[in-house]
Amino acid sequence: MQAARGASLSPSGPADPGANSAEATPHPSRLALLVTVAVLAWLVDLGAKILAVQKLTDHPPVRVVGDLFQLELARNPGAAFSTGTSYTLLLSLVAIAAVVVILWLAPRVRSTLWAIALGVLLAGVCGNLTDRIFREPGPLRGHVVDFMALPHWPIFNVADVCINIAAVLILIQAARGVRLNGTVPTSSTTEGSSTTGDSSTTGASDDQSDFPT
Repeated sequence: MQAARGASLSPSGPADPGANSAEATPHPSRLALLVTVAVLAWLVDLGAKILAVQKLTDHPPVRVVGDLFQLELARNPGAAFSTGTSYTLLLSLVAIAAVVVILWLAPRVRSTLWAIALGVLLAGVCGNLTDRIFREPGPLRGHVVDFMALPHWPIFNVADVCINIAAVLILIQAARGVRLNGTVPTSSTTEGSSTTGDSSTTGASDDQSDFPT
């Protein structure tokens, strides 16, 4: 009886390393989605800025939808929506750190919505970082090209839009309690793993990894 009782507890040991290993293993389709979204959105931002510089330099604002939406070229040394204009170098270093963190998290993503969120976030950060590295007045001090204007709102660009879309998606996932690996912890799962360490609880969580997006 003691041997049988001891055996019932022993599977919890090897089960946890296996679960951690599975979470650390890249999910090819989610990683590909993240990279694809990031590259496409970054290219859209880059192309839009090139056109803006070519067509809007020394040109009056172009009305697209009356006074509601206009195209107006501006050079922004600060962050999104023209904030922090006195901290260009610091913002560049923060952006580089953000890129590193996103790339570190990318292989752990097993949720479709998380992949899209981190993809557009990576595109937005890289889009403005590209300007800071390659545009005047110099590396890491370059001014970001902004060109979209709304009434009573700072001029912005596609990268800024990407960053804000990512923020909304991340908040949605956080509110839903969806982890990067796509699992949603439940009270029964938490109680089961903390009291018995039963490997079947971990298995149930892994089985749901593709259900929430």
